[in-house]
Amino acid sequence: MKAIQVIARGHAEIVDIPKPEMRPGHVLVRTSLLSLCGSDVQMLHFAADESYPFPPGTTGHEMVGVVEAIDADGSDIAVGDEVLALAPGHRAMAEYYLAPVEHVLPLPAGVLLEQLLQAQQFGTVLYASQRLPNIIGKSVVVIGQGSAGLWFNYQLKRMGALQVIALDLEPFRLELSERYGATHTVCNSLHDPMEAIRKITGGELAEVVVEAAGEVESINLAIDLVCKGGDILYFGYPRAQTFAFNFDRLFLKCCRATTIVGAAVEENQTSTRIALDLIASGEAEVAPLITHRFAFADVLDAYEMLRTRQDGAVKIVIEMPA
Repeated sequence: MKAIQVIARGHAEIVDIPKPEMRPGHVLVRTSLLSLCGSDVQMLHFAADESYPFPPGTTGHEMVGVVEAIDADGSDIAVGDEVLALAPGHRAMAEYYLAPVEHVLPLPAGVLLEQLLQAQQFGTVLYASQRLPNIIGKSVVVIGQGSAGLWFNYQLKRMGALQVIALDLEPFRLELSERYGATHTVCNSLHDPMEAIRKITGGELAEVVVEAAGEVESINLAIDLVCKGGDILYFGYPRAQTFAFNFDRLFLKCCRATTIVGAAVEENQTSTRIALDLIASGEAEVAPLITHRFAFADVLDAYEMLRTRQDGAVKIVIEMPA
């Protein structure tokens, strides 16, 4: 089968590898669609030196497909079912993916596959939101308005935030922010973010900051924007292994900062299942997020578009050969 393999920093290739062999407790999924997010860019360009080369299939982890074979007694999944398969090892950028049965979720009928595909990332946002404090009536800043940041806007508003203040360097990304729940938007390439936040909140900094970009600058910006005694949730996958971090400012803010990763460990994949239900019911709108589609043969161009945010890219879907 064909697969993507990250060979070296900034360099990926389409390679030929054997189709996975069935194993007990697993499901073989023929990939239909994948989509890209910030962690794809991180693995391709910013992982630790010793990580390269990655195994074949990297960097795929947002995927839907059709069950080709299953070896799992008692499962309600059947050959021919359309499923979302979680890939915490990021090895699903391939024509076939072998997944543990507990990571395979049946998909409801009657909803576009590319929309249901977005439940993977939306699920990670729901999972991460469990780390947040009570935000009812609070001011919350979301740094980064890619697909993850937009889903955070949506969820924070559902959780009762009074103000959801969306920050991004790109004005085109902020055009979607209010549609996903932001009450205010700030383009921090054009405006001083601290001054803008104080103006919105009546002189105060944010009670909660969600960092959903992963850039070194935005990781430090989160410290600047949180009020004394506030909370920071670091969600964006850092685009560097080590970097200058303003710990002195964090220390003096007396705030609580936490990270979150690994939604696939959640029992019964509850957050992802909730995300699927919200998308399938139409309560969570997906179509505006999806801005570009690429054939699998052109996935290297898709990686570059996402990295550089060319042509108004937000969410890119990769279509596998029929």
